[in-house]
Amino acid sequence: MSESDPIRFRPRESGGSSRTQTQLSPASAPSRIGSPVVAFNRDELDAILAVYARKVAAGEWRDYALQMGREKAVFAIFQRTSEYPLFRVEKCPRLARRQGAYSVVLRSGAILKRGHDLARVLLACESVKFSH
Repeated sequence: MSESDPIRFRPRESGGSSRTQTQLSPASAPSRIGSPVVAFNRDELDAILAVYARKVAAGEWRDYALQMGREKAVFAIFQRTSEYPLFRVEKCPRLARRQGAYSVVLRSGAILKRGHDLARVLLACESVKFSH
């Protein structure tokens, strides 16, 4: 499966009804007033989820949320299921030529790391320890 292949979702079975697979591709994804939605591609999500998996295995992180919008895509990481994430990994293409499209933002709103290379930006997430 390549990046350009549509993602196939299988709806949950409820009752005895049989449903067909639903396809969602970037071209057919719903958007507001014709503007494109910023999203993480497969390689970016793999890199983020690799860090997330290591931290979950270590017992430091427990939950995440994913939000995609017209301005930026956000992967929020939670220590516990609570109101505020520990970190937000953001992709903002508008800043790609300036400081870099990727950034790690702390709960307080302070930018921990920003850059053009996602792998280097994610190193900041791995180095910070929070007390339980």
